[in-house]
Order: sequence, then structure tokens, then C-alpha cells
Amino acid sequence: MTDTTDLSRREMIAATAAALATPLVSLGAARAAGAAAGPSELAPRFLTASEFALLDELTELIIPADEHSPGARAAAVAGYIDGRLAESLEPDWQARWRSGLQAVDALSRELNGKPFLEATPDQRVAVLTRMAAAESDPKTVAERFFRELKGWTARGYYTSKIGIHLDQEYKGNVYQRGEFAGYDAT
Repeated sequence: MTDTTDLSRREMIAATAAALATPLVSLGAARAAGAAAGPSELAPRFLTASEFALLDELTELIIPADEHSPGARAAAVAGYIDGRLAESLEPDWQARWRSGLQAVDALSRELNGKPFLEATPDQRVAVLTRMAAAESDPKTVAERFFRELKGWTARGYYTSKIGIHLDQEYKGNVYQRGEFAGYDAT
């Protein structure tokens, strides 16, 4: 052990800075490894790998990639939802998501004779269409889950960099030229 009375002020500051920076370097390396893996390849925090894959496919069907912007998968919407579920202190809400994902698979088995992820793209759309048909007055677990899924998919997408900047083309705070067309409460 080093006698700290022999350390100069400069050596003490350097040692303190190194101690404070070490966790940040580790965090940066972990983030860089995760970014290199891609948004869909990150390990789920709450859902199982199969539940996460199902959620990822469902969100992409709700907001698919098109010629204008990438879809929910590129925006890592499933990861966003999984993260909110992992951080939640509401076990009932977490259980509703698990049972909702199970209901999607059950509906796919009923309609197509196979789990959702084994179904063809057209069969997947048919399952989602069936769930969405009763959106205004849901009766089944799958129909109630669709409302939750759709809302969280939109929230995750439109709060992501892709949803804000590429899809909505938000430019940030910019100078408005010409007549201001803002809100007038009078």
C-alpha cells in the first residue's frame, strides 16, 4: 500500500480523475459493443428471446420501413418497449404484455395453424388485421393487447431519432421566415 502523504497534489488529482473515469470507459465500451450489434440484436431485458422476436415483428408490421423512412425495427421500438417493461414497478402491466404476446400466438395458431413467427407474411398481417378490427370495442385478450401494442409502438417510434428526424423531418429550433403562423388564443 502506498503512503498517501507522499503524493503530490497533482498525483492525487490524476488518481481521482482515473478512478472517476474508469466506470465511464467501461460504459462507453459496452454501448459501442451494443451499437455494433445493431438494435434488434441487443439482449432483451424483460422479455424472453422468443417474446422479444415476436414483439419486434409486431412493431415492424405496425410501422414498416418504406421509401420515406426506416420502420420500427430500425428505430429499436421493441427494445424501447422491453426497456420500459424491465423498469416497470407494475407486475400487472408486465403480466398483461406477456399474456398479450401469448394471445397473438394463440390467434395465429387458430387462424393459420402455426405460431405467429412461423406464419407467412400475409398470414401475419391477417392476424394483426383481426386484432385491429375490434380496436374501438375490444373483447378478447388479443384485441385489448392490440390497443396497448399500437400505442407503445407509436410512442417508441416517434420518440426515436428515426421517428423524429427521418420520418417527421424535424429540423430543430430554426428561424421562421415570413409571417409567423403560430397559435393565437384570441
